[in-house]
Amino acid sequence: MFTTYGALIALVIAIVLIIRKVVPAYALIIGALIGGIIGGGGLSGTVSAMISGTQSMMPSVLRILASGVLVGALVKTGSAAKIADAIVSALGVRFALIAVAFATTVVCSVGVFIDIAVITVAPIALAIGAKAKLPVPALLLAMIGGGKAGNIISPNPNTIAAADAFKIELTDLMTANIIPAIFAFGVAVLLSFFLASRMRKLGEVESAATLDNNDMGENVSLFRALLGPITVVVLLSLRPLLGVAIDPLIALPAGGIVSMISCGKWREMIEFSQFGLGKVSGVAILLIGTGTIAGIIKASNLNSDMIALLEVLKLPMVALAPISGILMAGATASTTAGATIASQTFSSALVQSGVAPVSAAAMIHAGATVVDSLPHGSFFHATGGSVFMGVKERLKLIPYEAAVGLTATIISCICTIG
Repeated sequence: MFTTYGALIALVIAIVLIIRKVVPAYALIIGALIGGIIGGGGLSGTVSAMISGTQSMMPSVLRILASGVLVGALVKTGSAAKIADAIVSALGVRFALIAVAFATTVVCSVGVFIDIAVITVAPIALAIGAKAKLPVPALLLAMIGGGKAGNIISPNPNTIAAADAFKIELTDLMTANIIPAIFAFGVAVLLSFFLASRMRKLGEVESAATLDNNDMGENVSLFRALLGPITVVVLLSLRPLLGVAIDPLIALPAGGIVSMISCGKWREMIEFSQFGLGKVSGVAILLIGTGTIAGIIKASNLNSDMIALLEVLKLPMVALAPISGILMAGATASTTAGATIASQTFSSALVQSGVAPVSAAAMIHAGATVVDSLPHGSFFHATGGSVFMGVKERLKLIPYEAAVGLTATIISCICTIG
């Protein structure tokens, strides 16, 4: 229905509008509308494709909204901070960067969004960084790299969206990227050590500022803090273990409820759930906007043209998965939006070419972590703000972050080919 140029114009317009500080969801909708009309779909055809694309997002949106209960519980009860603090305390100042990276990996992997995971761990990281005299950029790199590793094995929005697009179980996709996550974590730690050493030699180390946090989980035991995430893991594991399918729509909020009850915060259940809903509603709305542009792209010739380009470059069809994940995440500066658009657009072509759905989804998902932190996205600014870092310094970390995501992507491809 639409030309490839129309689909690309839709993306370009959306990117420009996002850079100009237009609300991302509106930017995506406007880009989809203009690109669809220019692409030859006409007004009615464009609107129809946009609505169709949005409708395909509804299962993911519902699951993401449900996950708000878990997010609110982990953050407001102090469970997330308690888990992070326990990890950092166990490893100590000597292994501060490893501890910070691992803490963010764990917090993100249990279902906390990566930006919230970084913000949660930041106060602990800054405190231990001040003791160990570590440069703030190295600390932030460790957190972001650890978060990327945890993100590709978590029940987060990007994982949910990719699993829904390929019609696979969420746990299967989470499991598929365990090995890539391990390698990504290792590279994140090595790069953070390298950056810290380099900054010391150049005399660029400044004392890490501390950040006050009123809810660091002092009144929560580690056992109680872990009960919620453990509940989610157990419920999602029932399908592969016993053949009992518990949808994330049930498992995620159930884990949040268990977390609130175990921490003695059941009276605040409504308040915490509202907090969690506030945190996930932005992602859900973004996904709706993403659906409109995904509908245009999916109904365009971009799919066949990308396949033709692979043939010209003599690349295997399997390369479409990581490449599409990288490009779409870079265009939207969002792991969730990038993984969603790439999965919705190329899932049919990849499966029909013989690529296993789980493998294709895993490669797209990993690819979406390479350049997802560009300045036209919120993650760039949220993570920089969590450690009081200026834009200029924050920009210097992007190549390191890309290296972590690229490592996960390469290993994901190797595991698939193998």
